[in-house]
Amino acid sequence: MYRTRLLAVLACPLLMLSASACTPATSHEDAKPSSAPSASSSDGKNRALRLADAVGRLKLARESRTGYERDKFHLWTDADHDGCDTRKEVLLAEAVKRPSQGRNCKLTGGAWRSYYDDLTVTDARKLDIDHVVPLAEAWDSGASKWTPERREQYANDLDADSSLVAVSLGPNRTKGDKDPAEWMPPAKDATCTYVTDWVAAKLRWKLTADRAEQKALQRTAAGCSGGTVRFTPAP
Repeated sequence: MYRTRLLAVLACPLLMLSASACTPATSHEDAKPSSAPSASSSDGKNRALRLADAVGRLKLARESRTGYERDKFHLWTDADHDGCDTRKEVLLAEAVKRPSQGRNCKLTGGAWRSYYDDLTVTDARKLDIDHVVPLAEAWDSGASKWTPERREQYANDLDADSSLVAVSLGPNRTKGDKDPAEWMPPAKDATCTYVTDWVAAKLRWKLTADRAEQKALQRTAAGCSGGTVRFTPAP
């Protein structure tokens, strides 16, 4: 359940909790040298694609928000019944300085790096848990046809680095339900990471892309040398 991003984040010295303590290159898959093939692996599970090739795998389709309501995605469940809901699981997984965990999973202290704006946050109340591909965007690009159970799985996806991220309030509120044609993270070094995460989440959940989104992804991918998208199709 815990995401592999945590391992890379914890590799940064905990004494260096400045905004520059951990760069996207050390904490995300897209910055690794790309030795990935341009096609998926043969086992049908774990996939690795060059970023540009991964963008090309997205199915192009028109979007429709007809019928969308946020409540159609059941948020912040406690799937393993350990007292920590999805929000708190992400906070625990992504902490660069682990918070104290009290009764009913009450978290105090801790520190997190918000990669959207390259800031270190020391108050969990000032963090949002962002769906990299927003719920409304997921609805537009395929989730409207899913069962309520599958939408709940999507809304609480703890099994992929690319699905949920802890980020500071400002960028997340500005992002809203925009796609990469309309919004990119304010931190310059976050662009390739964000696009890689976006494409990985869409491929994992077999979501489509519209034409403007596709063009924005292609344009950004062209400037991300060595970018690799790694994902496992959602069950």
